[in-house]
Amino acid sequence: MAIELRPGAERGESRYGGWLHSYHTFSFADYVDPAHVHFSVLRVINDDTVQGGGGFPPHPHRDMEIISYVTQGGLAHRDSMGNGSVIRAGEFQRMTAGTGVVHSEYNVSADEAVKFFQIWIVPNQRMLPPSYDQRKFEVSEKQNRLCLVASGNPDDDALHIHQDCRLYLCRLDRGASVVHNLAHGRCAYIQVVEGTLQLNDIDMQAGDGARVHNTDQCRFSATTETEFLLFDLP
Repeated sequence: MAIELRPGAERGESRYGGWLHSYHTFSFADYVDPAHVHFSVLRVINDDTVQGGGGFPPHPHRDMEIISYVTQGGLAHRDSMGNGSVIRAGEFQRMTAGTGVVHSEYNVSADEAVKFFQIWIVPNQRMLPPSYDQRKFEVSEKQNRLCLVASGNPDDDALHIHQDCRLYLCRLDRGASVVHNLAHGRCAYIQVVEGTLQLNDIDMQAGDGARVHNTDQCRFSATTETEFLLFDLP
């Protein structure tokens, strides 16, 4: 069994223009770390805070599955597919960049910060048609249970991504626990969103991540009210 802790304080960190503060789990932009480029098909986990009035001007993406999870505030999205929406706290956005898409993301508030996780997953096909989806998962779906948020299986009741990967969201009450079994040959990445968590015998806190491989079970216990993301990966 192997669990490799990625302490939140050891992630890459960048600040831009006075409006963006970002922590990078994997190499991204000016942050380059050969030891942390990707894990399986998981390429980016950016923990972003955008100050009021700030945002990302139009920029391109291609051949990537992009998931955004807003944890505070609202994020305005516009893209070259004609989509325009606001992603609110608790909502997920899924975008297949495929052959190419241009989009922008801005804080809808002039005063309050928006916080969100930007996640990139390498797709199992190149040159896919670009597409977009957005969904809110109710508290009852994630409270003390693993809520399937995104999946490569189109029959699952989740956002569809083009990769053999499942993304779960869970919010645990203090003292609550859940178990996730990994099939043979699978691995996992865990990202703590808030609170304090025990993964098997490893203590984790907000901002921490962990690579899990060569094990068949992940046991999660919360010592405070806790939220985390679980990626079940090939």
